[in-house]
Amino acid sequence: MLQILKLFCNFVAVMEDLLRSKKLSVTDFRVSVLEIFNRYSSAITSDQIESELGEFDRITLYRTLKTFKEKGVIHEIALTDTDTVYALCLDDCIEDEHIHHHEHVHFKCDNCGNVFCLDIPAYPDLNLKGFRVDRMDIQVFGKCEACSC
Repeated sequence: MLQILKLFCNFVAVMEDLLRSKKLSVTDFRVSVLEIFNRYSSAITSDQIESELGEFDRITLYRTLKTFKEKGVIHEIALTDTDTVYALCLDDCIEDEHIHHHEHVHFKCDNCGNVFCLDIPAYPDLNLKGFRVDRMDIQVFGKCEACSC
């Protein structure tokens, strides 16, 4: 039991450091929301977060998600055929004018519906004559590792 408590205390300290590094106030609510993100290996919806929070103020949750997006803690994934989902940003995510830059694809499993952020070595060079590409969002659909077995 003591070991579990130590792991939890370490997790809370890591989440508090993350919030401070983004110049955000550390609150119990913000740490709770980050803890929910940490439980999932895939991106999650606001409904999933709501179902795990227990009693809370919905406006506080949406303000928290908005703040997390603006500060580069999470990023929003708006796939063409699903509800908006959110995922924690990677350490190398650069927050620039509320646009998150890190090279990964968004993979949605057609079977279980989970959305994953998957690293790629580099975005393809599209070489579009006369156009300047500022950002790219690659969406991939298929079966995830768990559903492929």
